[in-house]
Amino acid sequence: MSITLEREGQVAVVTIRRPERLNTLDMPTLDALRDAWIEIRDDDALRAAVLTGEGERAFCAGADLKDFLPRPHPLRDLWNPGVELRPDRGLELFKPVVAAVNGYCLGGGLTLMLSTDLRVAAEHATFATPEVGHGILASCGGTQRLAQQLPRALAMEMLLTGDRIDAETALRWGLVNRVVPAADVLPTALELARRIARNAPMAVQATKELALRSGDMDTASGLRLEDAMVRLLQDSEDFAEGVKAFAERRPAEFRGR
Repeated sequence: MSITLEREGQVAVVTIRRPERLNTLDMPTLDALRDAWIEIRDDDALRAAVLTGEGERAFCAGADLKDFLPRPHPLRDLWNPGVELRPDRGLELFKPVVAAVNGYCLGGGLTLMLSTDLRVAAEHATFATPEVGHGILASCGGTQRLAQQLPRALAMEMLLTGDRIDAETALRWGLVNRVVPAADVLPTALELARRIARNAPMAVQATKELALRSGDMDTASGLRLEDAMVRLLQDSEDFAEGVKAFAERRPAEFRGR
């Protein structure tokens, strides 16, 4: 299995298991990864996810170049993104995803990480969009998300030079949330995911959706959508439980209703 999904209570752990290929992505791996996201999306018992790669050499070193670049898809497939190299296929879900980055995070691997919400990196992790050095570009969201998530000059430096940056630089630039020793990457990511999972699941998903949509809306529209979401959540059982638990000074027991 090139992708495994394991359950740690309310958290799913998705692992890319191609360490002999630096966890690079071929089409069967992408299909399995998409199926894992769909399973997480549709399982109400799962409230958050962690994405990682097997071993300490690589989170994901991008597309398997031997599999993709020499054999482009027919031109007609340009209008069918489901058959193209899209590392974020199926990742359009509002349950938070934490990346545990252990080693190389390159090309499509970086694009995949950019699709997650929080990122924990090992001290030896490296990040790059090296595609221009191969006669191609950082597609599948690479040019778009990197420019959205970093200051313009920093994003352009990564995209146009293809140079690698280390974990401390990624932390300083705001590309990752934490840098920890290699042995602590997965436990730290799991703890972050568990902290998220303890919160009211509908409130968490509404928060993620609003934050993601903020880049496509003017402030007035975003505030209006916020107001509507708050009003909807006020009718939920979780909101009533949250208020009651606060008054009784005890942890809330949220049920996602």
